[in-house]
Amino acid sequence: MPGPPRRCASRAGHSRRRRREKAVPMSLFWRIFLLNAVVLIAATALLLGPVTVSTPVLLTEAAVLTAGLAAILIANGVLLRVGLAPLQRLTRAMTTTDLLRPGARPAVGGHGEVAELITTFNAMLDRLEAERATSAARALSAQEAERHRIAQELHDEVGQTLTAVLLELKSVADHAPPAAVREELHQVQESTRASLDEIRRIARRLRPGVLEELGLASALKALTSEFTGPALAVRHHVDADLPPLSRDTELVLYRVAQESLTNAARHSGARRVDLTLERAPAGMELSVRDDGHGIRDAVEGAGISGMRERALLIGADLTLSPRPGGGTEVRLVVPLHHGSH
Repeated sequence: MPGPPRRCASRAGHSRRRRREKAVPMSLFWRIFLLNAVVLIAATALLLGPVTVSTPVLLTEAAVLTAGLAAILIANGVLLRVGLAPLQRLTRAMTTTDLLRPGARPAVGGHGEVAELITTFNAMLDRLEAERATSAARALSAQEAERHRIAQELHDEVGQTLTAVLLELKSVADHAPPAAVREELHQVQESTRASLDEIRRIARRLRPGVLEELGLASALKALTSEFTGPALAVRHHVDADLPPLSRDTELVLYRVAQESLTNAARHSGARRVDLTLERAPAGMELSVRDDGHGIRDAVEGAGISGMRERALLIGADLTLSPRPGGGTEVRLVVPLHHGSH
């Protein structure tokens, strides 16, 4: 009857597999301890048996003892080198890990508690990156809401107040009898108008209404126009067939471009900046290149850290690198599966 033997063989196979799964790898402590114990027991057995030590020690006896000691040291050195190598890789990973620049995790190697330690460290990094992404998303969302509120108040309160002041100044200047007084009032009127324009410009930067109304391509073109002036020429190239992008992705692309242009205008000493948004094999690619003095060894400030946090929110890859001919290039690559609606 073939049925029962097959069932018995199946149960035996499952039992063996369960025993293998339950087997716990020997820890580093016990491997070192057992190796030393084996060597010392062997040395003791030799001393109690055929090997003896004379007084004074003979040359052959000294050679045997020296060889035994060398064997112990070499065996311990090899075992420690092999056993602690994963810990050395883990130490390097701990000292170089940056949550704003997620990279490859240290490979799980070794046995017992060493492998468990590396696995726990990788799980901790995953948890920290997820928590940082969540907290950064909340902070950036609150920041955008605050920018929206401030821009609205600048437009509705300060802007309307200055507009009323302009109208009053014009009325007073038109009825002022002395020509000198009228000239002074016109100068004050022009200063007030310049202040009103500056407030409107700040409000547009805080809340890019053109992004919501006309889309990303128009918003980037308007942004380059704002930064173009006598001291800085900003050129742009935006692909005409951009794929549909989510609102968060469009906002991240716009803010990264805005921060990159701000840094180029204020800190790089550049005369020309090129902004490009196009399709790439890896997804959508935003590039901002300037001909300034480059980033050199400057410490990254809050602006660049903010760009990195925004890039992490949409799974994008942000790099800042010096250009071969001088200057800096900011490159943001957005995978399409993250950026699409």
